[in-house]
Amino acid sequence: MPSDECKSYAAVFKALGDETRLKIFRMLSCEEKCACKILDEFDISQSTLSYHMKILCDCGLVNGRRDGIWMRYTINADTLARVRDFFARIEPAEPMADLDNDRICC
Repeated sequence: MPSDECKSYAAVFKALGDETRLKIFRMLSCEEKCACKILDEFDISQSTLSYHMKILCDCGLVNGRRDGIWMRYTINADTLARVRDFFARIEPAEPMADLDNDRICC
């Protein structure tokens, strides 16, 4: 995997590694949300929400658009498809045969 692609995935996973951002991302999976509706669900300030939304937008997971004085957010379907494809390409490793059946590892 090219280095730029690794950095892109790392940014996505880092963004989703925060509980608040993960919850916001999950909220957006249902429909487009206005920042005010997202704020209603969390005990955070407007500036904290802006911080989280910037991270989600910068890594490409979320798209934001201005609607008058409001910001509206949606999941970026292209990025979500790339992340799904990333996981779809991962194959579980075959377990190694136990070469020494008498030996038990702890």
